[in-house]
Amino acid sequence: MPESHRCAIVLGASIAGLLAARVLAESYDQVTVVERDTLPGQPVPRRGVPQGVMPHIPAARGMRIMDRLFPGFLDELVAAGARVWDDGDLSRLCVTFSGHQFQRSGRIPDPESLAMYYVHRVFLEWSLRRRVTAIPNVTIVDGHDAVRLTSTVRRDRVTGVVVAHRASGTETSLNADLVVDATGRGSRTPVFLEQLGFRRPREDELTVHVTYAGLPVRLPAGALREFIAFAAPQPSRPRGYAMFAGQDDTYMLAVQTVAGQRAPSDHAALLGCLSELAPAHVLAAARRAEPLADVTQYRFPSNRWRRYDKLARMPAGLIVIGDALCNFNPLYGQGMSVAAIEALVLRDCLSRGDRGLQRRFFRNCTKEIRVAWRSAVSSDLALPQIAGKRPATMRVANAYLERVFAAAETEPALVQQFLRSLNMIDPPSRLLRPSIVARVVKGTRAARGRIPAAVITDRQEVNT
Repeated sequence: MPESHRCAIVLGASIAGLLAARVLAESYDQVTVVERDTLPGQPVPRRGVPQGVMPHIPAARGMRIMDRLFPGFLDELVAAGARVWDDGDLSRLCVTFSGHQFQRSGRIPDPESLAMYYVHRVFLEWSLRRRVTAIPNVTIVDGHDAVRLTSTVRRDRVTGVVVAHRASGTETSLNADLVVDATGRGSRTPVFLEQLGFRRPREDELTVHVTYAGLPVRLPAGALREFIAFAAPQPSRPRGYAMFAGQDDTYMLAVQTVAGQRAPSDHAALLGCLSELAPAHVLAAARRAEPLADVTQYRFPSNRWRRYDKLARMPAGLIVIGDALCNFNPLYGQGMSVAAIEALVLRDCLSRGDRGLQRRFFRNCTKEIRVAWRSAVSSDLALPQIAGKRPATMRVANAYLERVFAAAETEPALVQQFLRSLNMIDPPSRLLRPSIVARVVKGTRAARGRIPAAVITDRQEVNT
């Protein structure tokens, strides 16, 4: 059984913070979640989650973890109107990578191996918050900013945090045995560390300058069979689009641009851009859709990984999780699922006691983050518009993925395996199994050539 402690504080009530609070509630007598926003009582967008109005869903692995932490959670989402793809019906997906539209008919070979849940980000967070607030030893304090950390006289351990009421500015000091920063990309922990006399963590970064322009819409019943219609940016066209189903007949619709290209700013311009990207039936559905809000833009400057695992010194009693630790291009749908994985890592570390908690947490998270990081970075660097180093192994891996995408036009087994990797159920190296390589060769009519040896030998560098 986990050791019992007195108090933990979580900074941020986003998905990462809520999952952290759920895990901490098993080991701490009291868990306090401090959130800067005034939290709405309904599933509506809030200022602190600007990406909430854009189409993105958690990877299947993340949803499995949420259901593990909150038994019955997925059934609750479906009962509330969320869609679920669990029968392998490929006509429900319209997915294009690198200009290759995946197989659109039939079913994947093993439908039970993959279930994807379609629920909008705002509704997902609201549903998680309801479950967390029902935990007796968890309290959420909204409308407060974290101002600074408190520490021992020797500054070798964090002892709590000073928070300020956003409306009045009144400061309050909250004591804690553990502080978990889940405040997202804008995390101030690097500043807090400097204030305590420590170094900031190194930052690994790949600049992408992505802009999303999107809005929620309601479609007439039956207007679109697909739960997801999506095309990723490609080298010859650094723009993409997404139209993801959510609760009931609502969808999130967006256009994405990379490398600083302008994104549409209003509904007419968005539809005009979509006409160059989407198949005719998806465009027709988008034109029939009822806008539920104005078009908004969300800018994402870079993939960024703060390397707390590399710090030689850091005060005890402080953990960083979610986007505050590492965040990825939203195109790949990794962020929420990585946060869920990190919550499980924290749970496991707490079950093993306090000794070396921080070191063990960051070390074990690094193993999980590295896979997602390589995946996002290599996929971004497949676009020539993105500046960055492209090692030979990455170029070979991306060339192989190009063949995977081409073969997935006619091979349901490849669609299944790629989706399992994309949803973080399988490691990307599964795409190198002999049976998969054989299907890739067959599907791309590459029998006369040979898959480069580096692809087979350097499994760890293959990314999706």
